[in-house]
Amino acid sequence: QVQLVESGGGLVQAGGSLRLSCAASGRAFSNSAMGWFRQAPGKEREFVATISWSGTSYYEDSVKGRFTISRDYNKNTVDLQMNNLKPEDTARYYCAARASAWASFELKAYNYWGQGTQVTVSS
Repeated sequence: QVQLVESGGGLVQAGGSLRLSCAASGRAFSNSAMGWFRQAPGKEREFVATISWSGTSYYEDSVKGRFTISRDYNKNTVDLQMNNLKPEDTARYYCAARASAWASFELKAYNYWGQGTQVTVSS
C-alpha cells in the first residue's frame, strides 16, 4: 500500500509559479513510477507529467517547457515545478504512483492516488 499526500497548491496570477510536492509512504518508493494529473471542473482527469524509477520524465504537450517533474529518493517525494502558469492550468492536481518502475501517461496504469491540491491561476 502507498499513501500519497500533495501540498503546494494555491492561487497565483498568470505568469507566476508554484511548486507542488507529493510525499509518498508505504511501498518502496524508489521502485515506483510517479505521475501528476489534473482535473478541471466539468472535465476528465488528464495527464500532466510522469517520471520513471530512473528519473526519465515525460510531459503533456501544453506544459512542456513550463513544468518540471522531479523526485527525491531520500525524502520520498516527487515535485512538480510549474512556471509561467496560465489560466487554463487551473485544476485540481493529483499525484499518483504505479506498482511498476516504468513511466506511463495513462490514468489506468496508476494504482495509488492522493487527494489532490487545488491550483487556481487568475488572468
